[in-house]
Amino acid sequence: MPLTTVETPADSDGGSLSHGLKQRHLSMIALGGVIGAGLFVGSGAGIAAAGPSIVIAYALSGLLVMLVMRMLGEMSAAYPSSGSFSSHAERAIGPWAGFTAGWAFWVLLCTAVGLEGIGAAQIVHGWLPGTPEWAWVALFMVVFCGTNLAAVKNFGEFEFWFAALKVGAITLFLVLGVLALAGVLPGTDSPGGSNLTELLPGGGEGLVIGLLASVFAYGGLETVTIAAAESQDPVRGVARAVRTAMWRIAVFYVGSMAVVVALVPWDSPQVVEDGPYVAALDRLGIPGAGQLMNVVVLVALLSAMNANIYGASRIGYSLVERGQGPTWLGRVSGGVPRVAVLASSVFGFLCVLLSYWRPDDVFAWLLNMIGAVILVVWIFIAVSQLRLRRRLERETPEKLAVRMWAFPWLTWVALAGMAAVFVLMAREPDTRVQLYSTGAMTLALAAVGYAWQRARERR
Repeated sequence: MPLTTVETPADSDGGSLSHGLKQRHLSMIALGGVIGAGLFVGSGAGIAAAGPSIVIAYALSGLLVMLVMRMLGEMSAAYPSSGSFSSHAERAIGPWAGFTAGWAFWVLLCTAVGLEGIGAAQIVHGWLPGTPEWAWVALFMVVFCGTNLAAVKNFGEFEFWFAALKVGAITLFLVLGVLALAGVLPGTDSPGGSNLTELLPGGGEGLVIGLLASVFAYGGLETVTIAAAESQDPVRGVARAVRTAMWRIAVFYVGSMAVVVALVPWDSPQVVEDGPYVAALDRLGIPGAGQLMNVVVLVALLSAMNANIYGASRIGYSLVERGQGPTWLGRVSGGVPRVAVLASSVFGFLCVLLSYWRPDDVFAWLLNMIGAVILVVWIFIAVSQLRLRRRLERETPEKLAVRMWAFPWLTWVALAGMAAVFVLMAREPDTRVQLYSTGAMTLALAAVGYAWQRARERR
């Protein structure tokens, strides 16, 4: 479909949503959005497979994510929308593309809400073993559903303090780690480079496993471009968040991985069993390190629940605003798409129930289906940016408040990187099923979106 035929998505989703997010909210969402439970716990498996080369894996995947965020920032600054990449894909490629990217991401976020609720409940159940896990999940769902049903500034305040706690925790970890490595932390002997003697203990295969683990740890960075549409100055908010993405990824991800593998032997069983950060804090002799990190991980999980309910509701609302979903889902009151919030929360809790009722078939199938959705979304972002950038330069160059570096070459480099990740996923038995399942869902959504597009064109 030619670019000029898609003009229906409004730049700000029709102005129905409120603009209650302040710049401090966006700044902290951008900071905290890169710090998830996957970094604190999930990175342990990557370290066990890749050894010290996990730092290379996180750096390579971090470069890819930086390019994606720069592309997304360019489009979101030019066309602020709560639909973010879904709106951009519709504008650049066609309604079927916006439909596919938007609903695939909605399923991903809603399922993630359920997974995060389960993880948070397991931590609290460990503290209070006499309480049922499902009850804690239900409580968290009610709290964050209520938060998102209220004015958007409530979501912003929750995320501000959640993000502040996460940023404070990982900053303190980095400071302690650097002091220990320098040999100036009282009561701790510096290991020097004794844990870094073998860069690739798992060979190339280990690096591949670490690379795949690191790619999916970066999920959640897109939320800031969704939230920016409800801020007081969307263009400024997106521009600032994107321009600081490089140092945030370098410090929080690559920096913390470097500190962990320098402090702790990569093959220590504790790295996988307790998590790399707990292992590192134990190495430093920090009392109660395990419980301390459990608190941090709990905050990270609750923050992700809150952000994902928000993101899913806004993506769903935007899709309906553009005629790509049931109209009842787009009802707005008090500047909030409350029906979309409820629907997203209910879907998330349904995923939790499936994990109890059908853990080995339906729930496992659902997890596989969302396994590579983030890569599908990134491809839509890159293709959309390739097309919209030329259109912006030709028609409204003043909207280019953020520009992709070395366009179009780095966009093509990013697409090549995504293709390489797909190839690596196809090589690994554990990720191959995810790749095929996500591919089947994407094709099904694309077929439905294309049929809907043709029907609308005929009308």
